[in-house]
Amino acid sequence: MRSNLPLNALRAFEASARHLSFTRAAIELCVTQAAVSQQVRLLEERLNMVLFKRLPRGLAMTDEAQALFTVLTNAFSQIDTIFRQFEGGEYREVLTVAAVGTFAVGWLLPRIEKFKQEHPFIELRVQTNNNVVNLAAEGLDFAIRFGNGLWSSTHNEGLFEAPLTVLCSPETAQRLTTPADLFHEHLLRSYRADEWDSWFAAAGLEAERVSGSIFDSSRLMIETAIHTGGVALAPARMFTRELETSQLVQPFTIEITVGSYWLTWLKSKPITPAMEIFRDWIRQEVAI
Repeated sequence: MRSNLPLNALRAFEASARHLSFTRAAIELCVTQAAVSQQVRLLEERLNMVLFKRLPRGLAMTDEAQALFTVLTNAFSQIDTIFRQFEGGEYREVLTVAAVGTFAVGWLLPRIEKFKQEHPFIELRVQTNNNVVNLAAEGLDFAIRFGNGLWSSTHNEGLFEAPLTVLCSPETAQRLTTPADLFHEHLLRSYRADEWDSWFAAAGLEAERVSGSIFDSSRLMIETAIHTGGVALAPARMFTRELETSQLVQPFTIEITVGSYWLTWLKSKPITPAMEIFRDWIRQEVAI
């Protein structure tokens, strides 16, 4: 049977370790400095070890205290999370999804409100990344990535292909009659160096050396094309709003496929009810 945990002492220790000060911990906990010091001393007696070195100004944690602090920080964070899930008299399950910025802005965010209306008891949290993501370290349920789907530590479910095509401002498009005209333009590049080579090959041309600016996000590349007159190679499906409002033009129909968008989740992570709901929902949205 689990012995009674000294919760007040643990809370006093955690606050003191975070601030490295009994005084600031006391202010946070709305008690006296003496009360915090006494709780920490009781915890040290209970564990039979020294947790803090008392310095002229503040505190220094011992190695044992550092180990305890790490565990307590995670534990209190989890307690806070589950507590907030029950606020308002209703249980809310938190679901955290990371997505590459282009997908998040161009496809997912316009549909977020629909998901919330259909599933009000799931608190969906969306983060963006540049396709490099560690699901375990960042505490993610899902990550939506672009590529070939060959990530060994995750389940990888293809969502859809996103062929790349030439996109530019209407003013720039007026100068483009044939694909060869692009050789006279400022061609914006992604970190995948061979994309323009592949596009020119599809157009029946031998690519010249492309030395334009490099971007790690198609979204940023497109913003640059709109505002500076450069030419981007990007997935038109992610920029339908800009195309519909004539901020962007697709001057040629030539497209190349270099990857797809994938829904990924850890093989080591059990599927929760909220994860299953989101996975079914995004499958349905993709199929529309």
